[in-house]
Amino acid sequence: MSQTTKKAAIVGIGESKLGRVPNRTSFQLQADAALAALDDAGLRMSDIDGLLTTPMRVQYLGMPCGVVASQLGIRPRHLATVDVAGASGCSMIEQAVAAIEEGRCTTVLCVAGQNMLSHGSRATAVQAMAESGVAHPQFEVPYGPLVPSLYALVAQRHMHLYGTTPEQLAEVAVALRSNAVLNPNAHKRDPITIQDVMASPMITSPLRMLDCALVSDGACAVIVTSADRARDLRKKPVHVLGQGYGLRHSYIGEHRDLTTTGAVESGRDAFRTAGLTPADIDVAELYDCFTITVLIELEDLGFCPKGEGGRFVEGGRIRLGGALPVTTHGGLLSAGHPGLPGGFFHVVEGIRQLRGEAGARQVANAKTALIHGNGGVLAIHCSLILGSADTV
Repeated sequence: MSQTTKKAAIVGIGESKLGRVPNRTSFQLQADAALAALDDAGLRMSDIDGLLTTPMRVQYLGMPCGVVASQLGIRPRHLATVDVAGASGCSMIEQAVAAIEEGRCTTVLCVAGQNMLSHGSRATAVQAMAESGVAHPQFEVPYGPLVPSLYALVAQRHMHLYGTTPEQLAEVAVALRSNAVLNPNAHKRDPITIQDVMASPMITSPLRMLDCALVSDGACAVIVTSADRARDLRKKPVHVLGQGYGLRHSYIGEHRDLTTTGAVESGRDAFRTAGLTPADIDVAELYDCFTITVLIELEDLGFCPKGEGGRFVEGGRIRLGGALPVTTHGGLLSAGHPGLPGGFFHVVEGIRQLRGEAGARQVANAKTALIHGNGGVLAIHCSLILGSADTV
């Protein structure tokens, strides 16, 4: 297990309602999540002296962390806005742990969320994501690619090189929807089949509608404090055993190998710092903006060889009860995707699994969880390995 004594611990988690949540602003959704996390930990807002948050793409704010602090009525000693896109949730936790261990503050609230769906229409939400800067402004934007178009390039290449099939991609969507069915807060809970995925409208070949993430409203929060203080709080602490970052390109056109990403480096460093290997992981909460993303991450993080992701997911291997349960809350494909904060729900789910609080979707005897965030078009990667209270 971990080779070092951990000075920080995760002690509280909270979520707002996820899906279509009309009449709740981004700030109200974040407040809902923050108050739920405080209640979960047995803390008060006055206990918070550190704040990490993310930008809200639905509106421009010059200093998001300051505005959120004011909305919550706190004056933190340490605060920052974290923006590594879909990797921001994992990165906030890593940075919160560092702030605690370096003595910059004692109790950090990490909170992110927005009303991505209710702020406008689904069409305006998709447009906002298309204009979020993931495409090169000079060489890609003039040709008008949407985010799914850029991920479709990766899927096409993976199919060409390794024989990956649309049915294998569909298995990812079906597996994650089966998890969402068991998640009372999920945006979509109706079961689907591989045939349903294959019959859904083509968005950009080979990705169909059910291969693509949802657009949702929602927020979630996590509280990190010192390990000493954690022992006296309401819930058993969860510890960050390892972490890592990886970057091989900023824009997809700069990428020399479309099917291999910075997850290789982020996973390698996370496992190294944790003193663990992929075989030691009980549950993997993998970022899933598109079905192809999960296959690439399974390979690059070392759960299967390069090119074997499609075959790896067959036979229910990533479903609950399988060899490696993946994204057990339903993920961006089914639980919900409020834009940039979407990957933060993977962190919350990993913590919930390690506490044994996941209800019908609980992975038996889960002691270790790998959480992986992906920002941009498979660009920035952040991996965390979390351990239950008895792993440290």
